[in-house]
Amino acid sequence: MLVSPQAERNWESLSLVLEDVLENQSHRQLSALELGSGTGQHVIRFAQKMPFVTWQPSDIKEESLESIKAYIAATHAKNVQQPVHLDASQPSEQWAGVSRDSCDVIVAINLLQYSSFKTAQGVFNGAGQVLKQNGLLMTYGVYAINGTITPSCNENLDAELRKLNPDWGLPDIDVLRQLAFGNGVRLERIIEMEDYFKCLIFRKT
Repeated sequence: MLVSPQAERNWESLSLVLEDVLENQSHRQLSALELGSGTGQHVIRFAQKMPFVTWQPSDIKEESLESIKAYIAATHAKNVQQPVHLDASQPSEQWAGVSRDSCDVIVAINLLQYSSFKTAQGVFNGAGQVLKQNGLLMTYGVYAINGTITPSCNENLDAELRKLNPDWGLPDIDVLRQLAFGNGVRLERIIEMEDYFKCLIFRKT
């Protein structure tokens, strides 16, 4: 099993956000898709905290898929399905059997800053397709706002990401808002998190 120290630090605060935005739906069984599940630590913790949600983890890396399987086996998680290979930059028709209007929730944690703009386009296009009416998309990460990155530590992070891959970098909230709007999804809330991270809550309208 892979271990991410950051995931171990932030899963609880992310879980609280999810529990809050889903609180009025906890009386019914929900279906959630996690894009870029990584090690699998988040999805397992979310499943434990929110038994009314059935989770579908996904990733593009084989080592991540194996790690997620190991966490599922170790925790005997009943409401986490086996992970699927999913490339969010591809059209939603290729999203590993995830059907149209089938998800109540999509979660993408630290995905957009480690991805190309094509992936961001794919995430919002896919959300517009696979989310049910009033379904939610939550993205978590560090963002630019109106083309500006603050404070300096975030500027440094953006520069480091672009050194690793010129297509990576901090996404701009206003660009994401426009991408979402073009796909029938609107930005509903911005929640400030620790270390200048934010949760963006989008809803399919």
